[in-house]
Parts: sequence; structure tokens; C-alpha cells
Amino acid sequence: MLQGLRAWFWQDWLWFPEGLGWADLENKDGGEVFAKSEDLWVTLPIALCFLIIRQVFEWKVATPLATLLGVREKVRVEASHNPLLESYFRSASKHPAQSAVVTLSKQSGWSERQVQRWFRRRRNQERPNKLKKFREASWRFTFYLLAFFAGLGALVDKPWFYEKEEMWKEFPKMPLIPSQYWYYMIELGFYISLLFSVASDVKRKDFKEQIVHHVATILLISFSWVVNYIRAGTMIMLIHDSSDYLLESAKMFNYAGWRNTCNYIFIVFAMVFFITRLILFPFWIMHATIVYPLSLYPTFFGYYFFNGLLMVLQCLHIFWFLLILRMAIKFLPGNNIVEDERSDRDETDDSEEEEDEEEEKNGKTKNGPVQNGHSPLNNNHRKID
Repeated sequence: MLQGLRAWFWQDWLWFPEGLGWADLENKDGGEVFAKSEDLWVTLPIALCFLIIRQVFEWKVATPLATLLGVREKVRVEASHNPLLESYFRSASKHPAQSAVVTLSKQSGWSERQVQRWFRRRRNQERPNKLKKFREASWRFTFYLLAFFAGLGALVDKPWFYEKEEMWKEFPKMPLIPSQYWYYMIELGFYISLLFSVASDVKRKDFKEQIVHHVATILLISFSWVVNYIRAGTMIMLIHDSSDYLLESAKMFNYAGWRNTCNYIFIVFAMVFFITRLILFPFWIMHATIVYPLSLYPTFFGYYFFNGLLMVLQCLHIFWFLLILRMAIKFLPGNNIVEDERSDRDETDDSEEEEDEEEEKNGKTKNGPVQNGHSPLNNNHRKID
């Protein structure tokens, strides 16, 4: 049954224009070589190698670089041991409603403010520190930078780098060249490694969008390889790598506190992102994959599938550009740092923590002395996390 389903799924008419098919992608004796689906298995050991190299890189390169750039981690006040609150934090909610705070206050003998402070500190303990963020950003920066220039070197002398019509010339009978093979295998292996490590990486506000992006990218690269959309695929990968390394470098300088450097790099990143993702990608790449093939072949399922994946990527481009605009607001007078809108920030500053510590030492809250774990009068005034 599975063999029959597989045979039906890979029928010529689904993935190729009428009159063309898998037979056109057979290797020629002593001559042309074409991409094969079994080639993709090599990306798994490549992904494993990337995971190992990343650990060594973060330990031997990123950590010393963080020290050199002055990445300093803010000292966080740890939440005191409280089994009752810890149980609620893990099993119920990290952000208890006010009614729950009142109940926990009565059960623990603490004031409502002390309960709120405990949850705030406990949440801060689970947030990744700057050093971890810096390590991840420096790893991605290094790969994207090398991948961009390697891809540029592999494509700059190819005719489809300048003429979009060349992406489909003689499709699908376009022989594979070694630079395309390694460009594809390394890029795909890297994105697979990101998907494997996403559970341990810093979780940002666009976590779900990142998962969708990784899956769509892996499907897009794999599919374009199997059906020999390789020329378009290499251009798509180059477009994406052209701005990613700028964002990662801006993050690195942001974590290091180099505010002006971060801001200048972010300006360049925003311009490159807009040009490549919102102009070149839809009006050059997608025009070449959606409009131009219609003048050569009748539509087929593979045409819609491939362009559907590109549509998903373009929607994500628009989503991320909106985040970039939000970050750009920080350039207005009075704002002197760019922060990653996708990251969670600590919920208190140093002055508030110092004030809280002083209150604890004196056995007081901002509303007066604590009596049996409660302030005598707080008028329901509390600080919102």
C-alpha cells in the first residue's frame, strides 16, 4: 500500500510540466549529473556536525568574545524557597491572577506584595541570561556571514544571478554543479540543526513563527532540490542570508552594551531587509517563479506547491518587518538602544530590587509594616508586573 501511495505521489504530472518527468533527471554516462532525493540524507550527519561545532564554538570562541566585548550579566535576586508558591508556579501559572495571589497570600502567610514579588523573581530566574543570548547570536552571525559570501561567490558568475529567465531555461534538464551541491547540503543541514536545537535555545515571542519558518525553509530547500528548482533555490537562500548576519551582529553589540554601534548596524539591517525581503524577493524571485513559468508551461501541482511555500515565507517577512518597525521607534529622541522585540525582559530594575530587599530587612512593605504577613492597609494598591 505504501509503495502504491509513493508511486502515485511521485507521478510525473504532479511535479513537472506536461511531457516532462523524472526520466529527464537521469544521470548521463560520463556527462551531466542531476540532483537526486537520496542526496538529502547527507544533511543529517551535516546537521549533527553543526550541533557539535556549535558547542565547541560557543565554548571556545563566543564566550571569550563576550568577555572581550564586555558582556556583563545583571545579577538577579533569587526567589526564596517556598514549596507552596513553587508548586503553583510549576503546575498552575507563572502569572497568577489577583484572586490567586490573595489565596496564596492567605495560605503562605505572606503579604500580597511579597507573593507578587516572589513570582516576579521566579519568572526572572527562568529567563536566559545575556551570555546565552550572545553565544547564540554569535553562532548564527558566523554561519550567516560565511554562508552569504560563500553563496555570493558560487552565484556571482552564473547567468541566473543577473537574468531571472535563466532560472527556468531548459527546466528540468538543468545539470548539477558541485558548488550548488555543497551550498544546498550545508544550508539544509544548518536549518535542520536549528530545528533540533530550538527546544534549548532562547524562546522568544515569535517562537511559533520561528518553528513555521524552519519547517517551511527545510521543506522548500528539500523540495526545490528533488524537483530540480535549484537555480531558484540558490537565489532564495542568498536573499535570506544577505540580511540575517547583520541582525545577529546588532544583537551581539546590544548585549555587550555598545549602543551606538548596535543602532547603526540595525539601520543597515532594516534597509537591507526591506530591499531583499520586501522588494527583491516578491518582485524578482517570486515573479520569476510565479509569472515567468506561465509563459513556458501549463500549470501543474508542483508549481502551486513551490510557490505556496514562498507565500508562507513572504507572510513571515511581513510579520518580521512589523517587528522591525516597532524596534525602529526606539530611534526616536529619548531612545538610545535597540532591543530585540522578540525577547522577554526582566520585570524589575535594580532600584526596585534594592528597595524590595530593604523592605524585607525592615519587615515592611511600601504600604507600612507587615503584620502576620499582611500590611494593615494597602487600599488595594499594588504594583502591576
